[in-house]
Amino acid sequence: MVLSSESTAKIINSSFKSKKHQCLVLLKLCSSIKHLLQIHGQIHVSALQADSFIISELIRVSSLSHAKDLSFARTLLLHSSDSTPSTWNMLSRGYSSSDSPVESIWVYSEMKRRGIEPNKLTFPFLLKACASFFGLTAGRQIQVEVLKHGFDSDVYVGNNLIHLYGSCKKAFDARKVFDEMTERNAVSWNSIMTALVENGKLSLAIECFLEMIRGRFFPDETTMVILLSACAGNLSLGKLVHSQVMVRELELNCRLGTALVDMYAKSGGLEYARFVFERMYEKNVWTWSAMIVGLAQNGFAEEALELFSKMMKESSVRPNYVTFLGVFCACSHTGLVEDGYKYFHEMEKIHKIKPMMIHYGAMVDILGRAGRLNEAYDFIKKMPFQPDAVVWRTLLSACSIHHDEDDKGIGEKVKKRLIELEPYRSGNLVIVANRFAEARMWDEAAEVRRVMKESKMKKIAGESCLELGGSAHRFFSGYDPRFEYVSIYELLDLFKLQLASDNHLVSTDTNSSF
Repeated sequence: MVLSSESTAKIINSSFKSKKHQCLVLLKLCSSIKHLLQIHGQIHVSALQADSFIISELIRVSSLSHAKDLSFARTLLLHSSDSTPSTWNMLSRGYSSSDSPVESIWVYSEMKRRGIEPNKLTFPFLLKACASFFGLTAGRQIQVEVLKHGFDSDVYVGNNLIHLYGSCKKAFDARKVFDEMTERNAVSWNSIMTALVENGKLSLAIECFLEMIRGRFFPDETTMVILLSACAGNLSLGKLVHSQVMVRELELNCRLGTALVDMYAKSGGLEYARFVFERMYEKNVWTWSAMIVGLAQNGFAEEALELFSKMMKESSVRPNYVTFLGVFCACSHTGLVEDGYKYFHEMEKIHKIKPMMIHYGAMVDILGRAGRLNEAYDFIKKMPFQPDAVVWRTLLSACSIHHDEDDKGIGEKVKKRLIELEPYRSGNLVIVANRFAEARMWDEAAEVRRVMKESKMKKIAGESCLELGGSAHRFFSGYDPRFEYVSIYELLDLFKLQLASDNHLVSTDTNSSF
């Protein structure tokens, strides 16, 4: 039987569709770059390399899936003769969440060069990329492009602009964008509150939350997590946010529960932290770490180590770098030097966590608090990278406390190293001057003070914080003439007189007994 030319064309067309379908199915199942390259080879063998939809899917998989290979996606796109804005957006999105987010800017530049018009999905990815590498200048230029193409009223563009300015420490620019938005959603409110919290504008973040409620927007889990991070150190305010969680009947899931445990631990409310921790059905490594660190930092070092042991024995959760910071802090406060060494060894050898600078500093603190100054100094000298000033300051502080045990002049060596590292940091010179004074080397102490004065260095004022009625009040050393503080100073003067009187009486009693 001889087939007609029309029948032959139908069979070929059916075979073509079958091969295209097979390739699309394979792309959906693709799980590695090796498989992706094999599928790409099959596309060429099947003569489908000119099919725009197939190429678009290839770019999507190589830009956004687990089989991501952005260089491969980029090559495909550059050699594509029929690309659309969506394919360029895929590549830009891939770069925005990669280790090289600045490449998203190149993608947009290439789009412009080829005369491809952006759409409203183009700019959120670009702004996210700028936020990732803190590219304020690039972000402002993208904002100009947004205005030029008329996408300034798009809510997703606005949300990402807020995120950009918040990441670049421009909280008031973020607020300006927010105020000018014609449409807002819950993400908009969460974005501006995040920007304010991350830039230390905590009271403004709380005001924004109240404004959100007045605007009849419903706070979600993310809102509460943001607010709880702002409440660290303010127990009354943290309790108020917790009450909002309960009133709104939000599920106490792992994320929200961890935020509550962390807030209570950082605010000194250990009983509340324990209460939440014990009632959580699901706990991850961050939950356990928040509780362990909180216990260690609030004077419950033994309980912190017991909880760490319980986590290792009774759960499938494995520790991370934060967990070990809590463990080292507990060892430091209880003087468990050998245990500190053991955990430091286990962290790298068993749990494959490479110690960072902060871990080495914690180990130096363990040794320093125990008065093992020579050992701490040797430990620093054997570090695999150059120790920073914080590590040296930790040891210098220990030298000041245990100066009677400093028989090898460790304090002097550390002092010199600190001055070399940070010659213009007033705090270092103050420590040096104080050490001279402790050793009754008055001329040397006066010389250091003279250098500070001539260099116009100022010591950062000491600060304390008091929580009262849900508000945190900050006090700095020195006299503050504000009216509301006058009565406080008068009360302090009375205390000083009372203490002086008590000391005089004690001194008199002691002298009369001999």
